[in-house]
Amino acid sequence: MTQRYNTIPLKPRRRLLRHDSTEAEKVLWNKLRNRKLGYKFIRQYSVDGYVMDFYCPKAKLGVEVEGKIHEQKKTYDTYRERYLREFNIRILKFKNEEVQVNISEVLKTISLSLPKRGTKG
Repeated sequence: MTQRYNTIPLKPRRRLLRHDSTEAEKVLWNKLRNRKLGYKFIRQYSVDGYVMDFYCPKAKLGVEVEGKIHEQKKTYDTYRERYLREFNIRILKFKNEEVQVNISEVLKTISLSLPKRGTKG
């Protein structure tokens, strides 16, 4: 299986998704960016045809912020998550409301899913 990350054909889609971020995605990105949890996260990162909201390459951890649209896309999301697992990528999912109301718990869950480090990198 050829691994294709952030391919050129998906660049416009990733750019659009970054531009159209939900408020919850913006809040979470502000907490993840610039290695604030000790690891680099990338917004709207793609593996083949699937785009993750946030991805930490070093930890192979994807983070999804789910709004109402995901209620209608459960089959697609299940298939996508199964596909990404083939690349040893774990996915954490949070509802928009969780991020907006309890960001500290969301960040704690993400931090506990990252490998332990002696110092921030």
